[in-house]
Amino acid sequence: MGERDPRIDAYIAKAEPFARPILEHLRARVHEACPDADETIKWGMPFFVFAGAPLCHMAAFKRHAAFGFWRHVEVMGGERPAEGMGSFGKLASLDDLPAKRTLATLLKRAAALNASGTKPVRAAAKKTPAPPPELPADFAAALAGAPAARRTWDAFSPSHRREYLEWILEAKRDETRAKRIAQAVEWLAEGKARNWKYARG
Repeated sequence: MGERDPRIDAYIAKAEPFARPILEHLRARVHEACPDADETIKWGMPFFVFAGAPLCHMAAFKRHAAFGFWRHVEVMGGERPAEGMGSFGKLASLDDLPAKRTLATLLKRAAALNASGTKPVRAAAKKTPAPPPELPADFAAALAGAPAARRTWDAFSPSHRREYLEWILEAKRDETRAKRIAQAVEWLAEGKARNWKYARG
């Protein structure tokens, strides 16, 4: 049998009244599905550890509780809910939890992953492309006088626009900048990206 940690008893006792039955239920389900799981406190919240690695955790807040699998991506087959911490979002009552059988299946899946000794799979971080720098007044004026170049510019992706803008803004002298703007307008009128010379196969 896994070791019980009296700090978790204290944690549950201090939780808001609505959260106590949720935490007690989750604790019981974890030990029922994985009897050898040990209890501990990590980052100020109850954790369950099995096969030398975190299995799952739970937490209580003022208005909701949370429960999460350490290997959420593999156990749940997707990303975490947008709201709340953990695998099931914000828990305000026992009704917000999966059915007992479903929860048992998920817990056993998590335990099997820990027992396998494989490294956890992490969700890929979503990268938001940076917007291109603001269009400088001198370049905007040059584009306004060249409708074909402006049409190409408007149709370009943010990354293509960024290539031109960074090239123009990197110019240290006014003369160099003016030449680059003129060259950019010429290439844009021909429908060319900034690095068109290197894109040819």
